Amino acid sequence: MAKRDYYEVLEVEKSADAATIKKAYRKTAMKFHPDRNPDNKEAETKFKEAAEAYEILSDDDKRARYDRYGHAGVDPNQGGGFRGGMTMDDIFSQFGDVFGDGGSPFDSFFGGGGGRGRSTRSGQKGSNIRIKVKLSLEDVANEVTKNIKVKKSVSCKSCEGSGAKDKNSVSTCGTCGGSGYVRQIKSTFLGQMQTTAVCPNCSGSGQQITAKCGTCKGDGTEMGSETISIPIPAGVEDGMQLSMRGKGNAGKNGGPNGDLLINIEVLESDNFSRDGQNIIHDLYINFADAALGTSIEVPTLSGKVKIKIPEGTQPGKIFRLRGKGLPSVQGYGTGDQLIHVNIWTPKQLNKDEKELLEKMREMPNFVPNPGKEEKGFFERMKDMFH
Repeated sequence: MAKRDYYEVLEVEKSADAATIKKAYRKTAMKFHPDRNPDNKEAETKFKEAAEAYEILSDDDKRARYDRYGHAGVDPNQGGGFRGGMTMDDIFSQFGDVFGDGGSPFDSFFGGGGGRGRSTRSGQKGSNIRIKVKLSLEDVANEVTKNIKVKKSVSCKSCEGSGAKDKNSVSTCGTCGGSGYVRQIKSTFLGQMQTTAVCPNCSGSGQQITAKCGTCKGDGTEMGSETISIPIPAGVEDGMQLSMRGKGNAGKNGGPNGDLLINIEVLESDNFSRDGQNIIHDLYINFADAALGTSIEVPTLSGKVKIKIPEGTQPGKIFRLRGKGLPSVQGYGTGDQLIHVNIWTPKQLNKDEKELLEKMREMPNFVPNPGKEEKGFFERMKDMFH
């Protein structure tokens, strides 16, 4: 089943600002919230669909990729986008701020927890890591995998991420009794309501450390490194950002790892320039080859091919090699290679060469006589792209 447009899901215009998108998500989430629609699979699907749309449209980078490339630009199978396997708890944890109290808007009516047993202890998510990956046009033409060694914080091996000296150095939090949450009474327009919040004493872990780990000093993480295989889809463009979930710095108190954000830099090529999916090669031939015609090898992204230069070829002539360009990152076809012909003029001539050209200068076929059928370079380029 094809995904719906994210703007359509939240019922907002493509020009909507962040505040409008947040308001629309809150409205949609309230409408299809599981507490309001118990045992309703269709409502749950729409609730998750709204969360997916909000995750993309509330993030400037992801929204820009979505606006430019559609769902393919934020497809998790291509290194970025929405985490399709998110649970309901993930959604409440990630977007709780939208509802103003860090959790479900219905928590207060159920004494906290929203009726779904969301008693999972809160952990701190690890920070994201940004790296730059440089690609040649040949890399862009094919799906490639880059193995990059990344320095990052990892779970402490000595304490296995607990931050404690040993298992006897951990006790139940005296503030929350080990639940990771504390109950609060809030005054609302409906009267006093009981809500829950992450325990400020243990940060939601439910535990207290009496003696810290000597390696990480109680942090639960230490510096390390990991060689990460980064799959890069064909057709990526300079400046595009991909992401790999869970490949960033280690989380704390059982929290998830951060993400690895990969910024793509496409290197300049000696043989080609890029125009979207098309690539352009400047071919230089001499006057004799242009006038008499010839066959000549030209480079492509997949190796050299021989093309025919017909006699009478004019400067600025453009030949097209179909399918020799770059693939679309969305998987919709492949561009072409355009060969732009330039006539090379020698800067130095010997006596014999000069005498030969002097004889040719006055010959009838060497007097310029452009007809209406002869188009200039920019007109030819316009024809190629339209």
